Amino acid sequence: MNETVEAIMVLRRVFGYPAFRGDQEAVIRHVLEDGDALVLMPTGGGKSLCFQIPALLRPGMAVVISPLIALMRDQVAALRQLGVAAAALHSNLSPGESMEVLRQVEEGTLNLLYVSPERLLMPHTLEWLKGRPLALFAIDEAHCVSQWGHDFRAEYLGLGVLHDHFPGVPRLALTATADLPTRAEIIKRLGLEGARHFISSFDRPNIRYRIIIKERPLEQFLQFWRAGHTKDTGIVYRLSRKSVEEAAAWLERHGVRALPYHAGMDPEIRTRNQDRFLREEGIVIVATIAFGMGIDKPDVRFVAHLDLPKSIEAYYQETGRAGRDGLPADAFLTYGMEDVVQLRKFIESSEAGEEFKRVEHHKLDALVGMCESVACRRSVLLHHLGDRHEGQCGNCDTCLEPVETWDGTEAARKALSAIHRTGQRFGVNHLTAVLRGDVTDRVLTLQHDKLSVFGIGRELNAKQWRSLFRQLVVTGLANVDLSHGGLHLDERCRPVLRGEQEVRFRVDPNESPPRKKERKPEIPEEGDAMWELLKATRMDLAKEQQVPPYVIFHDTTLREMLEQRPTTLRELERIFGVGRRKLERYGEIFLKVLRTGEPYRP
Repeated sequence: MNETVEAIMVLRRVFGYPAFRGDQEAVIRHVLEDGDALVLMPTGGGKSLCFQIPALLRPGMAVVISPLIALMRDQVAALRQLGVAAAALHSNLSPGESMEVLRQVEEGTLNLLYVSPERLLMPHTLEWLKGRPLALFAIDEAHCVSQWGHDFRAEYLGLGVLHDHFPGVPRLALTATADLPTRAEIIKRLGLEGARHFISSFDRPNIRYRIIIKERPLEQFLQFWRAGHTKDTGIVYRLSRKSVEEAAAWLERHGVRALPYHAGMDPEIRTRNQDRFLREEGIVIVATIAFGMGIDKPDVRFVAHLDLPKSIEAYYQETGRAGRDGLPADAFLTYGMEDVVQLRKFIESSEAGEEFKRVEHHKLDALVGMCESVACRRSVLLHHLGDRHEGQCGNCDTCLEPVETWDGTEAARKALSAIHRTGQRFGVNHLTAVLRGDVTDRVLTLQHDKLSVFGIGRELNAKQWRSLFRQLVVTGLANVDLSHGGLHLDERCRPVLRGEQEVRFRVDPNESPPRKKERKPEIPEEGDAMWELLKATRMDLAKEQQVPPYVIFHDTTLREMLEQRPTTLRELERIFGVGRRKLERYGEIFLKVLRTGEPYRP
């Protein structure tokens, strides 16, 4: 039988999907022909199928290298629901559980074995695998090999030995985030110089991007949450462990089912919070970036950053955890100049070399540029990642609410003069007071009320001056002294001061959410009784088996059941995501709920 036909049959019979998406079919065909591959697909784009289907069609066992136990655990659980023989070897297994996995490998009954890079690279593991028939190696989250990246894992650097130890076994490196330098490093570090590249668009059209100026971030998030996400699962990112704890407690007091997550927590509590996030609905996890990579939960409806991420790559990776199911989702970010200063301090205080610091500053500048841009967010984001998006996307704040700009040339000259006249050592608040003619104790003590710039900026209020100073720093006309936070002039400001260069500033939007553009009603109304019954049935089945609800069926599958109202197993089998094994296990249960409108009773 033709390999492509076989792959489509597996796709439909096992996974319940009607057709391949994007490059999936081409990648699978290439691997079935013994080819190595570098696969870049956006989060939710179906990377896993690129190695799972070949694992079921090629002789031998596929070895999947994954950086996180949570990711291994969830993928194994999902595969077992489909009737696929999968297992994982990791440090959380008991000796008896590890022996059972090893027994299955010895007997050749596993289709896929998930393992961490540390475990794989142990000499006895490599030797042990050499005696087994292997279908392929899949290196998931391959961007972790990049020393310039935000998720660098030193253990990934050793995976280049797979080429030498298993020369005839196809290798796939897969990731959702890799700019051109990161791709080059993946190829070099993993010995994939001869691999074929499959680069999909990074666009996630279902995600709506919104970026606002940080003033009261928790209150700003609460307004965003109340405007349309009170029933939803989401992730809130904060920069420090302390701010995570404080934010989770504050949100809980204000009616949000919020749980903290960071690396400094008691491991048992941290694991319990993660499990609740995965297995319950409507949970908001407040976390540092220690949380998220490898989280396969498809129905995360929003990701909110209350502090600025470190780079566009990090922002893309983290926001990509929303809307993996393809349904509408939101990415919400608050940022301010204090975020930029803090991140620059982190870079400068690190023990890394100057070249690394230069790259990190460049990445941060690119992210801040995206935040300040008046252009379509999606266009700027995709351009940085080496992708393109022509015109307006219609699903970000700058497209829905076009940003106004104003001629700030004269105001910029006043601000730059104030920085100069006060000695290039004061922060925004004091400079604003001088420009507005505010007689503060500090102004009087320093006799800055005697300066020629005192009171020359009364036409702008304090908030407008803060916005202007922030944009002066972002555009490089002024710099922040990282030791004390004072502003000083950059050489690039001279043409502005001489009146030779025009400066335009963006008008910061107000705090209220942008008016909603009508979306296709992808998700049924919460009040739909049958929708609630289907979700409750899924939750009860998940609790019985101690797995996350989405392992039973995704929201997209339940939505199609609600729309199509199948009455027979044959009709149900045509629903997206209903493979043969799930049809056998759950078909009659869901048909009965759809037919009678009565809840499932375990």
